[in-house]
Amino acid sequence: PSLKKAIIRYTDENYDRCVAPENVIVSTGAKQSLFNILFTIIDPQDEVIILAPYWVSYPEMVKMVHGIPVIVTPEDGGFHPRMQEIEAAVSSYTKAIIVNSPNNPSGIVFSDEFIAAVVDLCEAKGIYLILDDIYHKLVFDAHRAAPAYQFTHKDLESSHLIVVNGVSKLYGMTGIRIGWVVAPRKLVEVMVNIQAQTTSNPSVISQAAAEGALTGVQSAVESLRLTIQNNRDVMMQEMQAFNGVHVTSPQGTFYCLPNFQAYEKDSVKLANLLLEKALVVTVPGVEFGMEGYLRLSYAGAVKEVIEGIERMKWALDPDSPNEIYIGDRKLVRDWL
Repeated sequence: PSLKKAIIRYTDENYDRCVAPENVIVSTGAKQSLFNILFTIIDPQDEVIILAPYWVSYPEMVKMVHGIPVIVTPEDGGFHPRMQEIEAAVSSYTKAIIVNSPNNPSGIVFSDEFIAAVVDLCEAKGIYLILDDIYHKLVFDAHRAAPAYQFTHKDLESSHLIVVNGVSKLYGMTGIRIGWVVAPRKLVEVMVNIQAQTTSNPSVISQAAAEGALTGVQSAVESLRLTIQNNRDVMMQEMQAFNGVHVTSPQGTFYCLPNFQAYEKDSVKLANLLLEKALVVTVPGVEFGMEGYLRLSYAGAVKEVIEGIERMKWALDPDSPNEIYIGDRKLVRDWL
């Protein structure tokens, strides 16, 4: 109950929405929260619109509950979704739309105008709008992830908005595994039943840790945000010197999604090459619905960011030096 009180206060302060304990369910991470939602609302053959680039688990979760993921990719080649493409994807089978802003993997923050438009669409058509807000405070350069609640006139019980959040990203507590859902009571009641038959409740130790994060001194959040923003700046500076690679500067999160098609169109093949030759871990863009791209993280130290990009340049760019030291090992590029 005390963690729920902290979440209710957090929702009031950050979303300007007063909710009741019956509107909140705490789960073992935001990932379980998302699965609980989909298990609750999706019937076989229901469609869920997913905006590319997307977090890798969205389509798989939809398929696990026998729904159909409908992927909408911006035709302009960018990362920001466009309403006309979403409207064209809506059918009589559409049950939900998932929106993740700031976006993993691109780092893009969706505009207020877009959020307002997609809220209007969902409220008018009775489509659930699932808002994965796990990165909502990790934004840069005065950007702001607008709370969707500000664009609806409906109260919480009649609204189709479902908000997911957690402590993993904002407080650097990924292993604590605490997430939550704010939704109409009728949906939360079903999610409670689902969770009762799966994981029961999150660890009480993790709940206490999450409560401490939410109610404690919040200066650590701003410190983390500034650190990640500085890492973003370093990453962008290093990427500018990477011949042939195009990257959109992230407005939030701690990821970027550069286009590496000048070197290799098969992102899995490219990621394996970088892992094998340069000992750099990347995530293939195809897993996010963006073939030819790689997701890079800048959540580590500045030194790691710089060294990681240096190794990638060495492995891919024929104009880079032919030799590199990784630790005390001298490596020679012999595959270009």
